[in-house]
Amino acid sequence: MSRGKKLDLSIGASFDDDWALVEERSNQTQKLLQPQEHKLVFKREKRRGKVVTLVGEFFLEKKEAQKLLKRLKTSLACGGSFKEGWMEFQGEVQERLKPLLLDANYRFKH
Repeated sequence: MSRGKKLDLSIGASFDDDWALVEERSNQTQKLLQPQEHKLVFKREKRRGKVVTLVGEFFLEKKEAQKLLKRLKTSLACGGSFKEGWMEFQGEVQERLKPLLLDANYRFKH
């Protein structure tokens, strides 16, 4: 396209016939589980040169997950967040985190 010309979108298409609004559907039907029904896994990632420990996937209400996250962060003395069912902790904290989650009745995949 050259400078100053407008793009004409009406070429060969009729926008008035048979067009419908598409509704977004949430594919994630998040079911809530008890702590002993979870099967958690650990992941280790590097973000901006720093190590981040991920644990999940949690099937909890957001309020319950935030309470658990706050308790774990104070016990570990590190930062973290809860995103899309996964808890992210700053640093390599897997060895200190696993006993805390086991005490809270969470289970892990082997």
